[in-house]
Amino acid sequence: MGLLPKSGIQLQDGGSYLPSTLQSKVYSWWETFWEEWVPEATHHEPYSVVVNGDLIDGVHHNSTTQISHNLEDQNEVACSLLEPVRDKCDGRIYIVKGTPAHTGQSGIEEERIAKRLDAIPGPDGQRARYELWKMVGDGLVHFNHHIGTTSSSAHETSAINAELASAFVEAGRWGERPPDIIVRSHRHRCAEVRIPSKRGYAIAFVTAAWQLKTPFLFKVAGGRMTTPQIGGHLIRVAHGELFTRHWVQDIVRTPAE
Repeated sequence: MGLLPKSGIQLQDGGSYLPSTLQSKVYSWWETFWEEWVPEATHHEPYSVVVNGDLIDGVHHNSTTQISHNLEDQNEVACSLLEPVRDKCDGRIYIVKGTPAHTGQSGIEEERIAKRLDAIPGPDGQRARYELWKMVGDGLVHFNHHIGTTSSSAHETSAINAELASAFVEAGRWGERPPDIIVRSHRHRCAEVRIPSKRGYAIAFVTAAWQLKTPFLFKVAGGRMTTPQIGGHLIRVAHGELFTRHWVQDIVRTPAE
């Protein structure tokens, strides 16, 4: 169900795997995103890339949908996809750790991938980090993978708004500067909250993903009826204003018979 190069992957045991029809579709979007949308959205200016957790699916919850349970196979897929991205941004790539069920305790697999990608190290020298504070122009952005989920579409933005409020409370409590933008992932569904602030707007959003719908979603309330959201996001400064853009596609639902 994950993103895979159109040429497939050579497995560690000598076999190979070719992408399914839907995987080929998702990879075509991957190409469109990096070759067309990103250059247009950045106005061909230099940019940095943040990969916000869960670089591989791992082996979890007795799942069987992975093309291989050998984590080296999965790491090879991630690297083959991200090495060209690293080159496009001239090495300005940051890796944020995701969920231990997917990437190992303490994000061990993400650290291995981040080292292979020569990702920008954190303050303690690690190549994958739990959070990233990043300046975009004079705007402060906070990246972390996790955020609460909900089974109700009517409350999809509740946890996002709570994350924004919590950031301001903690910053005020300790006299720190609050983030102008908060970026979270984990839920695979893009949504954004923005509220007026002294600096213009305070923004929090959750990213889409590059994974198709797994069997887990078919049993989860709120997930059963959803279609996968595939895409990426941009944070940019223009004319002194910090703003976001989202490029999100969805897989059409199963046709009626």
